[in-house]
Amino acid sequence: MCCNRSSCPASGPAPRHPVAAHPEQGWTLLCDGSIVFDDSGELHPDGSVVPPCRVPAQRPVAA
Repeated sequence: MCCNRSSCPASGPAPRHPVAAHPEQGWTLLCDGSIVFDDSGELHPDGSVVPPCRVPAQRPVAA
């Protein structure tokens, strides 16, 4: 987590900046301690979870 707490807003709509990124593993650690995953899911320091936003795959239409 950030050493400077005053510049790191709590989880939510306010901008948060990354302190560690591991794109090869699919996650980024933010200054407030949240982990954001490439599939749009989030894990917050208090244990709350934001599920990923997934769109169902479309099946090809037979001609």
